[in-house]
Amino acid sequence: MENVNTYVEVEYRNGRTGFYTNPRNFELTPDQWVIVEVERGFDVARVVHASVISKSLDTRFAGSRPACIARQTNESDHEKLDRVIENEAEAAEKFRQMVPDYSFEMKLIKAVYQFDGNKLTFFFTADGRVDFREFVRALASHFRTRIELHQTTGREVAKEIGGIGLCGKCYCCSTYLKHFSQITIKMAKDQNLSGNLSKISGPCGRLLCCLNYEENYYAEVASEFPAVGERVRFRNEDLSVFKCDYFNSRIYLSKDDQVVEIINLEQYKKLKEHERDEKCDT
Repeated sequence: MENVNTYVEVEYRNGRTGFYTNPRNFELTPDQWVIVEVERGFDVARVVHASVISKSLDTRFAGSRPACIARQTNESDHEKLDRVIENEAEAAEKFRQMVPDYSFEMKLIKAVYQFDGNKLTFFFTADGRVDFREFVRALASHFRTRIELHQTTGREVAKEIGGIGLCGKCYCCSTYLKHFSQITIKMAKDQNLSGNLSKISGPCGRLLCCLNYEENYYAEVASEFPAVGERVRFRNEDLSVFKCDYFNSRIYLSKDDQVVEIINLEQYKKLKEHERDEKCDT
C-alpha cells in the first residue's frame, strides 16, 4: 500500500486554515489549542481535524519540509493570549484614529497579532483597490512590528461578524463551515432556484454556500431529465421544457401561448422515443 502522510488541520485566529505534521505524536483533539510554526516565528491555532490523510497534501509539500506542531498550549499560553487580545483591541483603536489622516476610506473588521508579536494583521473592507503603502509604513513605525493589511471579502466579513441566515439558523461560515467552496449560478439553475437572486444570496451579497450541499444530488438526478428549453412533440404541438421537478419526477412544458402542460418523466421519455421512431421511419 502506498505511503500517505498524516496531517493536522488547524484554524488560525484570523479564520484561515493550515496543515501541519505532528512528529512528536501529541495526542490532539478537535478544538484543542496548539502552538504552530509559521513563516516568521510561532502562532497559536485551534485543531480542526487531528488526522488528515491526503495525497494532494503530499504533492503540495513534496520537496519541502511541512511545518509542524511545536507543542500543546499551557496555562501560561492562555494567559498570554488574553494579553494579546487586549493589545489587539488597542491596535484596532489606534488604526481607526489614523485612517482619517489619509485620502482613502476603509472599514476595519479586526486586528490580529501573531502570537509571538512578530506580525500584526489588519483586516478591512473598502470599495475597490486601495493604495495603502504609505499607511503601512506609518503603522509599522508606530507598532514596531511587521504590518499586513488584508482586504476582506463579503463572505469573510459575514464569517467574522456572524448572524442569522434565511433559514433561521446561524451562518454556516461562522459556525462549522471552515472552507469556502466556489458557488456558481449553475448550481442555482440545477436546483430550479435561479428566478430571484435576492432569495439565493446571503447577507454577504454572495450566492448561498448551502447551494453546494446538494449539488451532487441534483447533478446526478438532472442527467435523467431534459434540459430547460428542449422541445418535444406533445398532443400534436411543439412544446418546450421550462422547468423540471426532480423530487416529483415532473416536467413542465410551455406552449407559445404560455399555457403549461405537466407530464412525468416516463411520459417524456416515451414522447422522445416516439419522435425518434418517426424519424427512423422517414
